Amino acid sequence: MQPAVATHPIPIHRLSVAQYEAMGRTGILTPDDRVELLEGWLVEKMTKNPPHRIATREARLALESAVPPSWYVETQEPIVTADSEPEPDVAVIRGRTQDYANRNPPADQTGLVVEIADATVEKDRVLKGRVYARARIPAYWFINLVERHVEVYTNPQGDGAGARYVTRADVRDGEIAVVLDGIEVGRVAVMRLLV
Repeated sequence: MQPAVATHPIPIHRLSVAQYEAMGRTGILTPDDRVELLEGWLVEKMTKNPPHRIATREARLALESAVPPSWYVETQEPIVTADSEPEPDVAVIRGRTQDYANRNPPADQTGLVVEIADATVEKDRVLKGRVYARARIPAYWFINLVERHVEVYTNPQGDGAGARYVTRADVRDGEIAVVLDGIEVGRVAVMRLLV
């Protein structure tokens, strides 16, 4: 049974991306504060279990082998949307990491995000999926270690709470196409991603 969610009896203030980033610059939030900004809320990040850690590394290595030089792969680093600054387990970003020396990569330069879940299935599938769809990130791979498949989401549509990916394919074996700017640039074996 899930614990009841505590609510506050008076209105609560949501943070903007600029406020969240200022909290980091001034030391209000530190690397020890395991949070990320999702839809204006500070959301606690879960501790990583060994299967999650291994799947993250395998996804990164597989994608690094697949993407062309005009893209690069990040692991657990922030990207910026209108109201969020999620830290996807893996992200494929346009350009070079040095292109973002003075800012975090924006969602419109992100071709693919990957989340891995062994304990946070619903949060990652629903909340992060909505954040990524609203930001119009073309593809979202959800590596579901619990159900042993990869959920491939494409075709983001809608706004606000109604944002979602229209197309979902659950892949249990074989390969997943890596598509950037509408062009297949490589393939990743599903079994490599499922620890």
